[in-house]
Amino acid sequence: MQTDIQRCCETIEECYEFTLSYAAQGHLSDVGVTSGPQLRQHLTRAVEALRGIEASCASTLHAEQLEPAAQYEAYFAVLVRDAHAARAVMELVLAQPAISSQLIDNMNASIHLRALLTDLFLIAEILEARQARAADAVAQ
Repeated sequence: MQTDIQRCCETIEECYEFTLSYAAQGHLSDVGVTSGPQLRQHLTRAVEALRGIEASCASTLHAEQLEPAAQYEAYFAVLVRDAHAARAVMELVLAQPAISSQLIDNMNASIHLRALLTDLFLIAEILEARQARAADAVAQ
């Protein structure tokens, strides 16, 4: 079963994959472009996921009974900080009247977004490995 963090990671990853594609298309604006509304939808969903990241971390820590808790709490504090920075980047992009492929390319290159993605991929990998071990234990 997916945790809140894993769902958040999935939303952010889908957004990132879409924005990579959009950046490669060379659009001068998202206005009048078929993928323009989709771009804004993906970014909006990602921003919403990031708004709830702190609660998602707390929920996952409790629901999954993550141990050692102190190390997970410290890591989640880093993840939350990086999420706030990445959210500010995405919200700035969303606030623009026209979003070009170049703007999205620059957003994707942002160290803040890259740090967040790395944070999310790391915790997702840890959680998936824990879930696989638990499933193996139940199966035996």
